[in-house]
Amino acid sequence: MKRKLNKKDLEYFKKLILKRKDEILEEIRHISEDTLKKSQKDAAGDISGYSYHMADVATDTYDREFSLGLASNGQKSLYELDDALKKIEEGTFGICEECKLIISKTRLKAVPYARFCLKCQEKKEKR
Repeated sequence: MKRKLNKKDLEYFKKLILKRKDEILEEIRHISEDTLKKSQKDAAGDISGYSYHMADVATDTYDREFSLGLASNGQKSLYELDDALKKIEEGTFGICEECKLIISKTRLKAVPYARFCLKCQEKKEKR
């Protein structure tokens, strides 16, 4: 089995990773505009100045926290994608960190920041 991806494949995955990064950054930007920049009253659609029901406040708080969680997950994905780009530059992208064999292109297309081949990932998850 090969131990490295060819230059054409690496270029393909670099473009894929950069595209995914752009998509995640756009999602985070959208979340921050919709959630973080609005006051709770704006988020609730209440501009009357009257106090509102505690259940509404709880729902608004939950929605904001949920959105912040999504942004946080996006940030984690960005770190993983940045690490994958670094591996492309170092010549270690697509190589399983456990068995040192090449990770399948199918797996890398689905999870471009995969650190392990499918077999090693399954073993790791069983532990």
